[in-house]
Amino acid sequence: MSNTGKAILLSALVFPGAGHFYLKKKITGTVLAVSAFFGLYSIVSKILGLAQQIADKIVSGQVQPDMAIITELLTTQLAGAETQSLNMATTVLIIAWVIGIVDSYRVGRIEDKIQGS
Repeated sequence: MSNTGKAILLSALVFPGAGHFYLKKKITGTVLAVSAFFGLYSIVSKILGLAQQIADKIVSGQVQPDMAIITELLTTQLAGAETQSLNMATTVLIIAWVIGIVDSYRVGRIEDKIQGS
C-alpha cells in the first residue's frame, strides 16, 4: 500500500493528524490532533456534565428513573444555551478530521511522487 493510502486510512479511522505523523509531518499532525482533541474534549465534558446533573436528580428523588422522563430531560437541557458551544465543538472536530484526510492525501501524493522519481 502506498504512503497516500496508509496516511488517509490513519487520518480517517484513527484520529486527525495520525496520517501526518506517519508521513513525518509532525507540526501539521500536532495542530490537527490538538484542535480535534479540544473539540472532542468539549463535547465529552458537556455531555458528561449533563449526564451527571440528570443522575443527581435521579438520586435525590426529583426525577423518576424512567427512560421517557430521562429522554425528555436530555432534550430540554440540550436545547439550552450550551447548544451553540456544542455545535461549535462538533464543527471544529469535523473540520479538523476532513482537513486531516484531505491534507494527508495531498502530502502522501507528493511523497509518493518523490519516491517514484
